[in-house]
Amino acid sequence: MTSSTRRPVLLRALLASACAVALLAGPAPSAPAAAQEAASAVQDLVLDNVSLAFGDTLVTAPKVTVSGTRLSRDDLLAILKSESKDAKDASKDSWPARLQRLDAGSLTMPELRVERRDGEKRQVVTYRDVAARTIRAGRISELTAAGATLSVEGAPQAGRGSYGRIRAEEVDLTALARLYSEAGSATTPFLRLYASLAVEAIAFIDERGTTVSIARLTGRDLAGRQTPATWRGAVEALGDGGLAEDDRAKRARAAGLLADLAEAVSVGSLEATDLKVKEVKGEDPLSFSIGRMSYAGGTEAAITLADVGFGAKEAQGKVGRLTLTGFSLEPTITALRRLAKAPAPADANPGKDAAPKGAAPAQDPQEAELRRLTPVIGTLTLSDLGLDLAQAAVAPGPVASGDPLKAPKPVALPPLHIGLRGASMSFGPPKDGVPTESRFSLTGLTMPASAVEGVPGLGSLGLYGYRDLDLDATADTAWSEDKRELSFKELSLSGKDMGRLHLNATLGGIGPEVFDPDAAVSGFAMLSATAKALDLTLENGGLFERFIDAQAKVLSLKPDELRKEYVTASVIGVPVILGNSAAAKAIGAAMGKFVAKPGILSISAKAKSGEGLGMVDVSTAPTPAAVLDKLDVSAKAD
Repeated sequence: MTSSTRRPVLLRALLASACAVALLAGPAPSAPAAAQEAASAVQDLVLDNVSLAFGDTLVTAPKVTVSGTRLSRDDLLAILKSESKDAKDASKDSWPARLQRLDAGSLTMPELRVERRDGEKRQVVTYRDVAARTIRAGRISELTAAGATLSVEGAPQAGRGSYGRIRAEEVDLTALARLYSEAGSATTPFLRLYASLAVEAIAFIDERGTTVSIARLTGRDLAGRQTPATWRGAVEALGDGGLAEDDRAKRARAAGLLADLAEAVSVGSLEATDLKVKEVKGEDPLSFSIGRMSYAGGTEAAITLADVGFGAKEAQGKVGRLTLTGFSLEPTITALRRLAKAPAPADANPGKDAAPKGAAPAQDPQEAELRRLTPVIGTLTLSDLGLDLAQAAVAPGPVASGDPLKAPKPVALPPLHIGLRGASMSFGPPKDGVPTESRFSLTGLTMPASAVEGVPGLGSLGLYGYRDLDLDATADTAWSEDKRELSFKELSLSGKDMGRLHLNATLGGIGPEVFDPDAAVSGFAMLSATAKALDLTLENGGLFERFIDAQAKVLSLKPDELRKEYVTASVIGVPVILGNSAAAKAIGAAMGKFVAKPGILSISAKAKSGEGLGMVDVSTAPTPAAVLDKLDVSAKAD
């Protein structure tokens, strides 16, 4: 099997582990066949110097012992022979048909070597003490190896690695051979390849010194379905070109193959423990670790990462738990199928579709195609995030003596710590690659007030006496295609000892064209958006009093004196600015009441027109009062 050279070496090595088992059934013995043994007798047989050239892969075993078999030596040699190049012979004696005849109590090899070459690239995996037990009709009850070594030469990911003990249960070589060599369709049933797999002590180091290690990798219930091009044909074809190709026909071909493979794999569960990646060379060493990574398949698939740690020169961090649920490739597969069927553009007249001189260049159709491949992301939850960011050293003040040689060294600052108790991000089905629903929430975002000094709206919090911040935030949006509306169901920000700001709004005139991959089309569509409704609630939790105290000190006033001035400005000034309409006076009165006794301020506005208030309505209005006349406004303070 030819894997793309773009695949990570570790993944290729793990795949080689599975492929090697299947290839055991196909070596062609170099020793001459012995005389026919009695087929009815249970016997032990030994084959020496077994080898098989299978495409670009060579499998060799110095010694193979087959015990407890009723097969004769000639029967085994008939099974373990090279592929026939004659189409008629191959159809009569295919790999699945031959493996179906494989039957023995056990099959052992002190050493099994799998070598794959691709030009200058060479990958070798050598397994030790391989044992297959209770083989019936090509199915192995238990398959083990004491360990393995891996070497990769002549590739960008060149390096070396090793595996500890390997164990698999209920391995179906016949099913694997059928997937590899026989074509099928979407109606072909899934074939289980193994019931369980466990690999211990995986380690790999590349030429740059980057190390990858996994204490234990386990999996259960891996199954596959045959594809029209066969798995081997699909992988080889993808190696010749993928979705990044400029040729549209090649992209369409790759899209169909990827869709077939995506629908042809089923995994019950996977788990890796104590995964570590370390990059020690270079100016910025990097480390990354996961205590436990697990995947559970089925209708409610989920991916979980626990005890995640990461570190670099400028940052160190940890995450207690990260979980993804509700993930689905269905939109991606649908987009791949559509791309595979898309006709190639006519090129009889290359200049026909050229953009006019001076016009903005059209969006690359390939970019639009790739954007539509966005899957359903589902819900991502995170807990117990801690991040320590290095701060630049502070330069000291001027030297009193004026001698630069006596200048003190810059003062090192401690790392800036940012914490997060919990976070959640949920995304609904995408429309042209953009989720039509989303909910984003943060709980317990903690940091020093100095960390937001340059952030508008938050930069002054340090001046109001806040040293450390503890914030919560939520953003919840949804698009309705039938109503052509975008609803901001909740936009909120709250802080400990501060208060809470809550906003919800409805925009009209939001049709499917807003999600068009062409930025010019989506940008123009947004110009027709209208404001239908807005509700704003401000709840004081201590921030307003701190604001009054800080401003009073700056203006050399008593807090009560400044508060009275703000009340007057609200009750009188706000209505004047807004045109002295009834709505303007209601807003001013509510603001004045809130300033006098800070509690909860609520302001609601709804367009009198069912179509909403558009940008043209606002931009052409002669005064703010003209805008308010088109709204039903209510305001109150409690």
